Amino acid sequence: MLSTMQDVPLTVSRILRHGSTVHAGSHVTTWTGDGAPERRGFDEIGARAAQLAHALRDELGVVGDQRIATLMWNNGVHMEAYLAIPAMGAVLHTLNLRLPAEQLTWIVGHAADRVIIVDATLVPLLAPLLPRLDSVEHVVVAGSGDRSPLAGARARVHDYEELIAGRPTDFDWPEIDEREAAALCYTSGTTGDPKGAVYSHRSIYLHSMHVNSAEAFALSPRETALPVVPMFHVNAWGLPHAAFMAGTSLIMPDRFLQPAPLAEMIETLRPTMAAAVPTIWQGLLAELDAKRRDTGSLRAVVIGGSACPPALMKAFEDRHAIRVIHAWGMTETSPLGSVSHPPHGLSEEEEWTYRLSQGRFPASVEARLAGPGGGFLPWDGESAGELEVRGPWIAGAYYGGAGEGPLRPEDKFSEDGWLRTGDVGTITPDGYLTLTDRAKDVIKSGGEWISSVELENHLMGHPEIAEAAVVAVPDEKWGERPLAAVVLRDGNAPDYAAFKAYLAERIARWQLPERWAVIPAVPKTSVGKFDKKVLRRQYAQGELDVVEL
Repeated sequence: MLSTMQDVPLTVSRILRHGSTVHAGSHVTTWTGDGAPERRGFDEIGARAAQLAHALRDELGVVGDQRIATLMWNNGVHMEAYLAIPAMGAVLHTLNLRLPAEQLTWIVGHAADRVIIVDATLVPLLAPLLPRLDSVEHVVVAGSGDRSPLAGARARVHDYEELIAGRPTDFDWPEIDEREAAALCYTSGTTGDPKGAVYSHRSIYLHSMHVNSAEAFALSPRETALPVVPMFHVNAWGLPHAAFMAGTSLIMPDRFLQPAPLAEMIETLRPTMAAAVPTIWQGLLAELDAKRRDTGSLRAVVIGGSACPPALMKAFEDRHAIRVIHAWGMTETSPLGSVSHPPHGLSEEEEWTYRLSQGRFPASVEARLAGPGGGFLPWDGESAGELEVRGPWIAGAYYGGAGEGPLRPEDKFSEDGWLRTGDVGTITPDGYLTLTDRAKDVIKSGGEWISSVELENHLMGHPEIAEAAVVAVPDEKWGERPLAAVVLRDGNAPDYAAFKAYLAERIARWQLPERWAVIPAVPKTSVGKFDKKVLRRQYAQGELDVVEL
């Protein structure tokens, strides 16, 4: 027996039409750095998105599911592309501007991008790559900046504002199968070539509904969101589409991601929530500690991308009355997989147990823990295994390239189609995830596992340590042992014995690192995560000044 419900496709064009009419009065504000932010209502964003669609179709000849790349910061023009490109049936391909040139070149070729919309400030990054980007026929430059590096380019160069000027402000958005591709995002490629996750219209729509739910970020027309997390990676955690659906106004930081301008944005534009990786919030905390700002508008900041040190969460709350919410996800999960809202009715101390976890899975995300010896482990809050997930916004394969089928590497997908996340952790009986490490970063010492994340979190609670990264290094007796690399505050001399004693009060003695090093900064990937392979290589090549205790 079938239902009697209407079968209406869940598409980005529905989000676009709804947001630009019902929520016409909400707005997108782009920070310009000169004290005069650029502000456009959702109605104007929708009208300009229609003009962009006309320009892409009528002037540049974009048809079908051709890929349109963006090399841009978080700003209003990028928002227009987020809406117009999928809604017209093409595929939005966001390019990570922090990737090495070789990876960017490979990604554009693999996706067969036909058009690139680039921020004028990023022209110097794109121009040297263009001679090798055979698929690119058009480059559209948005904003002000030096465009001379594009002189003589094989691709035709257009000005964004000139391209859309005078075109109709409405568009006959086509009816698209909700399973069709809407957006394409590549992983950061820390090992091997980057891998493409293709988001469907359906997955974006359902993910947006979850972002807006009370279980996640509870967006509504009463909220103003500051997505510091970049639009060029995992769709800014789904915030642009979700906000347009919910009528949540957006503050776009553009290229002004340093602590001082972010603090000024918060004080001036009064966001109610913000989202970024831990490294951003560490810098902002130091800025707020040094120069007091009015951050009272913020009801919460969301931290994801990597585990947030408990000391950072507590410092924001104790010193600035800002509540930090932990979240977990990855490129392959669109990215929201879990959000850490504690159950009701708990004491403040009991709440912290839940708040320090990566959060609870929603109904749409199923999870299981694969044991190291095969089989699956119970949700008992103690048994640690590799996290596997599945759901309507979880990738079931990677993009194989133009004309190729999907890729399902065995190390990334199980035989029955679950995504192997590479994260190791535990799950409580009521569905709260706590990650203890990445599978590749777990320290296997004498047949036992040591969590590098736990060691790092404890070390970053020490008042003299700004950052800490722990990696496994070879050991003749135990196979592997932890090396602790620390970044010190204020140029202090390291007191390794004191650091070790500090740890000894918090972990089992057999887990204590014997090897220590001071580094100027923890190496990071293009999306702000600790890049531990760099530290392992530096140790192997003798580049670290290691002290043994």
